[in-house]
Amino acid sequence: MRVLRGRAPTRDEDRTVTAEMLADTAESGESAVRVWTPHRQVAFGRRDARADDFDVAKSVARACRFEPVERSVGGRAVAYTGTTVAFARTVPLSDMRTGMEERYVETTRAVQRALWRVGVPAQRGEPPRSFCAGDYSLQWNGKIAGVAQRVQSGAALVSGVVVVDDHGEIAGALDPIYAALDVPFDPDSVGSVARAEGDADPERVVAVVEELLVGDASANVEVVGRDDAETAPSKASRAAEPAED
Repeated sequence: MRVLRGRAPTRDEDRTVTAEMLADTAESGESAVRVWTPHRQVAFGRRDARADDFDVAKSVARACRFEPVERSVGGRAVAYTGTTVAFARTVPLSDMRTGMEERYVETTRAVQRALWRVGVPAQRGEPPRSFCAGDYSLQWNGKIAGVAQRVQSGAALVSGVVVVDDHGEIAGALDPIYAALDVPFDPDSVGSVARAEGDADPERVVAVVEELLVGDASANVEVVGRDDAETAPSKASRAAEPAED
């Protein structure tokens, strides 16, 4: 399994890393995992882009010091502060019509176990009027994580977000953004590892989520932005090692 670590220098380059990861899995048949902290941004979904006041929502995001971007997977707008953790797992497919539920469940359980390890007893579900509402969310004193999926010929991408800290800033930005999009939203529905009194070190969260998503697979580690690949450390050392950013 390929394991990609780190963040590309720019937002566009960083998004390309994950897109190429999916394409490579479709071509090679090798699964991949990436867990990292994306650049500060608000990622809008396709439904957001079709809203009458989408341009207003993007202007609001900029006013809140979040660069607006559009994504092809997931639902409504999600804010990343720079410490927010994103995860992506690609798996090869022989039949696009099968396995979607199993991939959702497997990934959600892995992220849930990772949250347990950092001291958050997260449970499946989400509060009413939460950000980027979906069926595969995890909550504890607010929504902490969500999972989405994209399927294409030859591969599937299961991805999502974990709010580590900055839940107040995220709620404050998403409140006027969702208002512009005419989407119900409760700022108090935003949770975080910090709000749940867990270990809110983003590097620790990255390391543990990566470990649980990789599981028992043999990891071939690649550092984003470098041509040479590292030798993968053992699981025990990886769990305690700061993730590169």
